[in-house]
Amino acid sequence: MARRTERRSRKERSLRRRVAVRTPKRTFLVFCEGTKTEPDYLKALRQDPTVRDLASVDIRVDLHASGAVPLTLVNAAAEARMRTSREQGEVDEVWCLFDIEWPRNHPDLPEAKARAEESDVRLAISNPCFELWLALHFDDHTAWLDNKAARKLLRNHDGSSGKGLHGAPYMARRADAARRARALTAKHAGDGTEFPNDNPSSGMYLFLEAIESNG
Repeated sequence: MARRTERRSRKERSLRRRVAVRTPKRTFLVFCEGTKTEPDYLKALRQDPTVRDLASVDIRVDLHASGAVPLTLVNAAAEARMRTSREQGEVDEVWCLFDIEWPRNHPDLPEAKARAEESDVRLAISNPCFELWLALHFDDHTAWLDNKAARKLLRNHDGSSGKGLHGAPYMARRADAARRARALTAKHAGDGTEFPNDNPSSGMYLFLEAIESNG
């Protein structure tokens, strides 16, 4: 009897060991200013094997608010954050991706940033525009530039037409882009250059850190 009990106990332990412990899925709800390029990049990020295989990641892009100016975008994100908190929904983090724009900045940028901070909405801001973030996948860039120059810089690297984005080739380079963007943030901190004058810069590396962390 004792041997039979011991065999059963070993079998039960063996079965328990075979049961995989799955990391709970985290959901990122993303509001982005762009209607094509940013969603295309996020789609490629979501489909990249190293991100897809993280059981904790599920990126959703809210396309209804795409194309809005930052304050409108942040207000929509804040409402979503409040709604999901009240309803105990599945969304763990709400993000806004938007640009500063040069030579003429978007209106109400300080208000948009303050609204995000008080509403638990995280920001990934590119200055002057998202194309700067894409260009950082290929090379360092530390000189001030406006939107037109940023788009030209990107075209020099990938021949971009500005009509959407084939995001997959960027995925293997995103760690380099994050390193360069992080270095720009450190440079601006050292120089005492503050938002929204921290040109060039991109907070997209913060978004990648959140996505690729284990929660």
